Amino acid sequence: MKYVVTLNGKKYEVEVEKVESGFKPLTRAAAAATQVPTSAAPQAPAASGVSAQPPTAEPCVGDCNVISPMPGTVLDIKVSQGERVKAGQTLLVLEAMKMENEIAAPRDATVVSVSVKKGSNVDTDQTLMVLK
Repeated sequence: MKYVVTLNGKKYEVEVEKVESGFKPLTRAAAAATQVPTSAAPQAPAASGVSAQPPTAEPCVGDCNVISPMPGTVLDIKVSQGERVKAGQTLLVLEAMKMENEIAAPRDATVVSVSVKKGSNVDTDQTLMVLK
């Protein structure tokens, strides 16, 4: 789908596509590393007709910090220190803008530490848990 977006008074045409693999939030640092400079010229489509895939965040190796994708309040913590978790398993529930957001494990791991408590207010990119 194509949209026209106004940013700082300047209009830009953007194209949005649905990704079947789902949504995986990035930290601000990782998102900044994947952004294309505004001065870059648009690239022509690949000769095969298949568009290039966007870069993905590197998987965790060793300890993995689970970070908050947005500011909010911790409503519930579903796991405890020492517990084994599976990829996609809900670790905690974060309320942001009157919506409950389930924060899931990025991979199979063991919970090393839980850095927040139920009722805690958290900021974007704050560490919620450490997995190993």
